[in-house]
Amino acid sequence: MTDPVYTYRQLQDFTLRIFEKIGCPPAEATLATEVLLNADLRGIDSHGIARLSGYVRLWEARRVNATPAVRIVHESPSTAVVDGDSGLGLVVAPRAMEIAIAKAKVAGTGWVAVKNSNHFGIAGHHAMMALEHDMIGIAMTNASPLVAPTFSIERLLGTNPIAVAIPAGSQPPFVADFATTTAANGKLEILQRKAQQAPIGWIQTKDGKPSTDPNEAKNGGALIPLGSDREHGSHKGYCLGAWVDIFSAVLSGANYGPWVPPFVAFLSPPADPVGDGIGHFFGAMRVDAFRPAAEFKSHMDNWITRFRAAKPVEGQERVLIPGDPEREMSAQRMQTGIPVNPKVVEDLKILGERFGLVLA
Repeated sequence: MTDPVYTYRQLQDFTLRIFEKIGCPPAEATLATEVLLNADLRGIDSHGIARLSGYVRLWEARRVNATPAVRIVHESPSTAVVDGDSGLGLVVAPRAMEIAIAKAKVAGTGWVAVKNSNHFGIAGHHAMMALEHDMIGIAMTNASPLVAPTFSIERLLGTNPIAVAIPAGSQPPFVADFATTTAANGKLEILQRKAQQAPIGWIQTKDGKPSTDPNEAKNGGALIPLGSDREHGSHKGYCLGAWVDIFSAVLSGANYGPWVPPFVAFLSPPADPVGDGIGHFFGAMRVDAFRPAAEFKSHMDNWITRFRAAKPVEGQERVLIPGDPEREMSAQRMQTGIPVNPKVVEDLKILGERFGLVLA
């Protein structure tokens, strides 16, 4: 059975109206919709419209403020701490990235740490905001504690993604966007909907044993850092996830480690918070603060061209540049539509009924 396909416009209209129904002002509803659906366009289905009902449930639980007063609470010429006022991360994050870009225009680089926010969609969207300014963009966030550090059975970290976007000239930009776990939790959710097993190395049982059950986290198990086990470098994934947690939250004043509030509304945030909401971290670096932008982009073209020409291993057609699959998927889905898992469609239709809307 193939997944039903919707045009971007159909999903856009439905999502925009849902955000407006929960009280988002038109401009912020539009922004949240753009950020959310960019995930579906780029083929990251785990972070797109499949998460819409989750944001609504957080709003119903009074954990999301639909009309936040996003503001700077501390700053220097090149840095800032932003309080998201419990707003949708889909709105707070791009606002914070705009501040980083503005600071970079003046100081050469801009760095913004965020507290009191919520899940911000795909990190790549925010990092890519810097590209049109001839800047390198960086975005990261901490997340619900579902990940056990190397040698542990305790869930202390989130999937804590990192994204870096680097402009080029005639070539498409370099865009790396990845979780610091072997697989993001959203991929496990997709497997759950499809009733499929997970590969070994994605998740462990509550006793620390390897598992292929994508529901393992619901049974006390944990996701595993990038590398899957110590012999394959999981300590490096653990370090990356810890780095994101510290930059996003210890630096900003958000909750970190096991105190990060869960994304699911049916689980209450920890009773002993160490900060405010979840945290993000953004960077913008003006290329011409290092060398002339045209010169840099010419060399990025050369870098990309050489790596793209690398001889592939047997069975593979080509070597990919980070950002290639997502860019190609975005172009394809704009033309042919976005497939949506039937269980997600059912969830969206129920959501629509509650607000008097139809997913058409």
